[in-house]
Amino acid sequence: MSLPLEGVRIIAVEQYGAGPFGTQHLADLGAEVIKVENPAEGGEVGRMVGPYFFEPGDSHFFQSFNRNKKSVTLDLKSAEGRHLFEALVETADAVFDNLRGDLPEKLGLTYQALKAINPAIVCCHLSAYGRTGPRKAWPGYDYLMQAEAGYCALTGEPGGPPARFGISIIDMMTGTTAAMALLAALVSARATGQGRDIDTSLFDVALHNVNYLGTWYMNDGITTDRAPRGAHPSLTPSQMYRTQDGWIFVMCNKEKFWPIFTAIIDRPDWATDPRFSSFKVRLENRDALTVEMDEALSARTTAEWMESFAGKVPAAPVYDVAQALDSSYVRDQGMIVETPHPVRGQIRTLACPVRVPGETLPLRPGPRLGAHNDEILGPLSARPPMPTRMSKVP
Repeated sequence: MSLPLEGVRIIAVEQYGAGPFGTQHLADLGAEVIKVENPAEGGEVGRMVGPYFFEPGDSHFFQSFNRNKKSVTLDLKSAEGRHLFEALVETADAVFDNLRGDLPEKLGLTYQALKAINPAIVCCHLSAYGRTGPRKAWPGYDYLMQAEAGYCALTGEPGGPPARFGISIIDMMTGTTAAMALLAALVSARATGQGRDIDTSLFDVALHNVNYLGTWYMNDGITTDRAPRGAHPSLTPSQMYRTQDGWIFVMCNKEKFWPIFTAIIDRPDWATDPRFSSFKVRLENRDALTVEMDEALSARTTAEWMESFAGKVPAAPVYDVAQALDSSYVRDQGMIVETPHPVRGQIRTLACPVRVPGETLPLRPGPRLGAHNDEILGPLSARPPMPTRMSKVP
């Protein structure tokens, strides 16, 4: 057996979070992901994102997004850099970028610019707003997408100010979507010998994730507002409740869980109480149910309730980041891995969420800038340009 993407070579002109997150999935699964970095800029900006560093040019942020990759230094705007890049394209399956929407064409990273070099090359583009339309040259970031796509208006407590997600969820979702798109195009290219451009954007993914709330609005004019304690807009109980020492999130998102839950908390009468006997009436009486559930659940600690609910009622403790990472379940599931590091000896990162039974996924740290120049660019530097190649940046 081998890793699923063994033998796939991807050239990544990437930066910051969304793009590197997507290609890290591919590198974890065996693809050779080669980061092309501009040495004049000190490499991609993720190396400089602080405030925490292992050494200059190697931040905690960078290591979170660039495991198992290789790094070469090229200036794509120079004749020499372009020559080496095109020689590299000849050997690759895909070129990936997450640049501003107008830059792939300017830098010659599109299928139109590269197909004469490698007709089967897949050119995957991740941008803020896409490569067409009036915003193609706009810079853009995760939090802006959360704001415009409605996330901030849906997050937080009713009556409070709009709030964003605590993590860069749009970056992560768009990176994962781009990885899926690249693989879809690669399947086609391997079947037909014909590559293509394929695109996704932060804004499109953010809006797409609105999903059923968007369907409610577009078909029946229903605008979803914030609900208290992160409650589901239509299912109850499906929110946070107080316990003796903190909070617990309970999600009886199927009716079958409600009588089981009421029996465990010693309130079996709620299963037939006309105020609480169905999703419809529980939603109508959610405020009253919240008061009563707070009172009932405050009799025991979160851990005690979790022991009682385990496998019977969908529930989770409400943790901070430290508690989440220190939990025995995370440790037992192998979700924290140790990677060798040239300065720290070992560093800890979060494991790839894809499991490949029978295989051990690679664990190499994010590369130092230009660490693979000799290995990758050395054999290419002596190769003369082909007549069909573009000797200058478009």
